[in-house]
Amino acid sequence: MSEPPDWHTALQPFFEPGRKLFALPCDFIWAAAKIDGLPPMGPPEIAFAGRSNVGKSSLLNALTNRKTLARTSNTPGRTQQLNFFALGEEPVQLRLVDMPGYGYAKVSQSKVDEWTRLMQAFLRGRANLARVFVLVDGRHGLKAVDHEMMGDLDAAAMPYQVVLTKRDEVRAADVNKMLEGVGEGLRKHSAANPNVLFTSSASFEGIDMLRAAVAQLLSERGFR
Repeated sequence: MSEPPDWHTALQPFFEPGRKLFALPCDFIWAAAKIDGLPPMGPPEIAFAGRSNVGKSSLLNALTNRKTLARTSNTPGRTQQLNFFALGEEPVQLRLVDMPGYGYAKVSQSKVDEWTRLMQAFLRGRANLARVFVLVDGRHGLKAVDHEMMGDLDAAAMPYQVVLTKRDEVRAADVNKMLEGVGEGLRKHSAANPNVLFTSSASFEGIDMLRAAVAQLLSERGFR
């Protein structure tokens, strides 16, 4: 078993609630390019951050059993605003927030600065934001830009959890080594959850665990 057995055991009661949660209707509801354009706070929110080429849109589509909920593109940096998706019909159970990708060199510095200000303001001022999932390319592990993003999350005292992507492109023999290396890297970050998920949007490995982790989070926060 790649993930910590004790955490895997703790997640067991949440696999079915997680499956049911993400089987609910899910629709795009809002886009915000500036902090004063955010939707009113309401249902709990979870946000997804990551480098521009980490596979964030593909993961959101896999998580919600959709093919085109979040647009995928061969051009990194396509997500240029905070995109909000409502999970469940009224009453909405959860909002998913797709954050602009970071660390893409071909985006102008002024645009990077604009996105950074937007994300920092969002992270510091969103009381109903329950957790940020930081997506990291499972083939390469944590990079300097990932540590920078996690440093911003630490400074904002925003709880977050790392989700490794592209597990189907990693040799089975290297999975535990990658999980251990990332776990070691998280020890320096005060707001990081120590449990690391390894997922694949192509093979759906780990997607059930991510759904269960979200269901567990909502239960612990008294949302469900």
